[in-house]
Amino acid sequence: MTAEETLSEEMKKQLAESELKRVQQYAVDVTLDPDTAHPELILSDDGKQVNLGDVMKNLPDNPERFSKCPSVLGKQSFSSGRFYFEVQVKGKTDWDLGVARESINRKGLITLIPQKGYWTIWLRNGNEYEANDDPPVRLSLKSPPQKVGVLVDYEGLVSFYDVDAAALIYSFTGCSFTEKLFPYFSPYDNDDGKNSAPLIISPVRVN
Repeated sequence: MTAEETLSEEMKKQLAESELKRVQQYAVDVTLDPDTAHPELILSDDGKQVNLGDVMKNLPDNPERFSKCPSVLGKQSFSSGRFYFEVQVKGKTDWDLGVARESINRKGLITLIPQKGYWTIWLRNGNEYEANDDPPVRLSLKSPPQKVGVLVDYEGLVSFYDVDAAALIYSFTGCSFTEKLFPYFSPYDNDDGKNSAPLIISPVRVN
């Protein structure tokens, strides 16, 4: 690599880092909403961690609760401006992350596409990353993110970042939001213990 190429790589890195710092200013405190959690999910007492248990808890099937998919929403909703949160996905082989609108179907099987009110990305089988757009977009990432940042601009944008690499993973643009948006999480199946690590909502540390 020539000195010029090294310099431009370094400049790109600095630009990416300053962009991420700008985005992190919109950090909000997100906690998980137990009233929405699928009965097999285990939420930590502080509402910051979720993983899948082996037991279907006997919980009321209230309208807010996911009945079939191992999903949970954040308690906080947003209907203007920008908000940002970070989730540790370290040690997991499968997960879903993003935001969902209030009127989503929570009963039975769900389809993670914007038309159904979900703006998400996911990991499957340890190395298959996909943005759940319509049609879906396969993502080729240089390295697996350990922590994912989610930025929502209610004017019509949802972006995902690899926090440690300060790299943009994917953006949904031109979105049309008309109702409250909630952070959306799914730790997915345990896969015989291979995917038992929790999703952890992390405090945002602006470097």
